[in-house]
Amino acid sequence: MMKMTAPLTAVTHLLHRPRSIVKALVCAVLLASFASAQASLLEDDEARKAILDLRQRVETLRKEHDAQLVEQGRKADEENTSLRRSLVDLQNQIEGLRAELARLRGQDEQLQRDVAESQRRLSDAAAGVDARLRKLEPSRVTVDGREFLAEPAEQRDFDTALAMVKKGEFAAAQTLFVAFINRYGISEYRNSALFWLGNAQYATRDYKEAIINFRALQGQTPDYVRVPEAQLSIANCQLELKDPKAARKTLEDLIKAYPQSDAAAAAKDRLAHLK
Repeated sequence: MMKMTAPLTAVTHLLHRPRSIVKALVCAVLLASFASAQASLLEDDEARKAILDLRQRVETLRKEHDAQLVEQGRKADEENTSLRRSLVDLQNQIEGLRAELARLRGQDEQLQRDVAESQRRLSDAAAGVDARLRKLEPSRVTVDGREFLAEPAEQRDFDTALAMVKKGEFAAAQTLFVAFINRYGISEYRNSALFWLGNAQYATRDYKEAIINFRALQGQTPDYVRVPEAQLSIANCQLELKDPKAARKTLEDLIKAYPQSDAAAAAKDRLAHLK
């Protein structure tokens, strides 16, 4: 409508011109207005068409964009699902490794306990073997001031017999010492065994046998530390057998042979009271 205002204004100005000229001019103006209006209509249709095309392109782009978003979302969901599965699998693997590690640690601890137990048993077995070997090996002993090697069984039998004397079981001691002398004839214990056998026999009033064993000790090793005591015991046995004359001679011989011994001092006292 604004485009048609200019021609109309021009027409108004032409009303004062001659009629023929005005008529021609009006026709020209009308033709120009019509052409302009037609051009405007054509331009409006093209604009509307352009707008519709633009809207269609925008809608197409929107749909394509929405489709892309949907596809991206689908792929993202799939990736998230795959990632979650991977995480779950990884977590399961970690838990499996933890369980396996715990099992291996338990096996290691059990193995350490088994090794320690085996070492303890081996140590105990070695100690037991050593103990048994020591029982079989000769050991160094000291009896009546003399040091020598003795077999384990020999030492055991002598100690058992001597223990009977100390407990006052003289009959049992006598039996054990006789068995010892018969079993270990050349034993280093022999002198001590004869001495204690004689004492056990004296205690059981077997004076004659006691004298025999005391004299065997005296004749076998005159320098043995207990010979003076054995000789004094012989004199005591002779007195018990009512033989004071033999007892006197035994005491005199004792004082003469071992003047510095305690047995010699006791012999002098006996002689002083002997009738």
